[in-house]
Amino acid sequence: MEEFFPEVDRIAYEGPESDEALAFDYYDPEEVVGDRTMAEHLRFSVAFWHTFTEDGSDPFGAPTMRRPWDDIEDPMEQAKARVRAAFEFMDKLGVPYFCFHDRDVAPRGDSLAETNENLEEIVALIEEQIERYDVELLWGTAQLFYEPKYVHGGASSPDADVFAHAAAQVKKALDVTERLDGENFVFWNGRDGYETLLNTDMGLELDNTARFLRMAADYAEDIGFDGQLLLEPKPEEPTKHQYDFDAATAFAFLRKYDLDDRFALNVEANHATLAGHTFEHELRYARTNGVLGSVDANRGDKLLGWDTDQFPTDVYATTLAMYEVLENGGLTPGGLNFDAKVRRASFEPIDLFYGHIAGMDAFARGLKAAHALVESGELTSFVEERYESYQEGIGRKIVEGDTDFEELNRHALDTKPIEVGSGRQERLESVLNRYVLEP
Repeated sequence: MEEFFPEVDRIAYEGPESDEALAFDYYDPEEVVGDRTMAEHLRFSVAFWHTFTEDGSDPFGAPTMRRPWDDIEDPMEQAKARVRAAFEFMDKLGVPYFCFHDRDVAPRGDSLAETNENLEEIVALIEEQIERYDVELLWGTAQLFYEPKYVHGGASSPDADVFAHAAAQVKKALDVTERLDGENFVFWNGRDGYETLLNTDMGLELDNTARFLRMAADYAEDIGFDGQLLLEPKPEEPTKHQYDFDAATAFAFLRKYDLDDRFALNVEANHATLAGHTFEHELRYARTNGVLGSVDANRGDKLLGWDTDQFPTDVYATTLAMYEVLENGGLTPGGLNFDAKVRRASFEPIDLFYGHIAGMDAFARGLKAAHALVESGELTSFVEERYESYQEGIGRKIVEGDTDFEELNRHALDTKPIEVGSGRQERLESVLNRYVLEP
């Protein structure tokens, strides 16, 4: 039987004292943290596009990646090899989920009908691999940004024929996701936005995007898809301004069009960076508003102004992220999808394992630190004490909506000099250090 990564055995947990590069130092899928195992908390997923179709090219350089399927000339046979390699990879890595765009797994044909036929053939192979390996589909999505017809967007396109083609593509992607028992479906199109307002009817584009999402949600119900529908915020790149700029903008959009009961958010760390936010900010906003659905686990480079999609190795960031996930009660049916790619200079197949191991270990360590922090209640108790003035008296009236400006004015006139409490930021950062750095 063909083996794509013969030099790699199944990756095992060996602990932080191990010096084995192809082993986990912190991720032990069976270790119980609180009321769940690490595997249940983290729900790791491999992104098909970055891991198996990424070629290492960038705007200034040719492809660099060396892959076992590179010499296969027939597009369909190469796609099938990628699928078989993907499941071997995920099995050896011990990751329970994967995610894909429709156009990542199957090549385009000369028509939409032929493209759909190609996809059907590859999906049949994916079904066989799912049966063979203990790996499931976390989410599917439609790639509505690569082809020239999507130059002005998909749902937001000024051309109704493009809108219809995008709808047909999403319909097929939903069909496939339902067929593969996917637990979520993501909507993201980096070209649903604008380059200049000089040629843009923003109102119509936003209205059409909402119409598109509503029809998609209706169709998902029609076919019996009971998974979670996710909208993924991103501020820019490739489009100058995207309509789902960040979690707050995406949530406001959903609320405006009465879609907030049908969609949650898929929050990505690198997109938070591009929006000028921290990862934990976007997670907190989504959690606070009850729409934290799933996570794209990666990181950006603050010195670079584009989506670098690096593997998440900053334990401070993973700790703060998992703090939000734990406070959210977990991510199910979402998960932690490694929307991450190895660097252009890390071009050997084995580097794919090194990248994922690093990210999985970082999130495992972050999970344990976050769980200990939650259990201690140190942050929670400080925050509760800081806002205790809203538990009684005039503060309680404010919270309960049982006061007005006249009463607040009388209260202010009678109030003695106010003594405002310290925010203790440095002290709390020291507390965080203790949990992150604790061996």
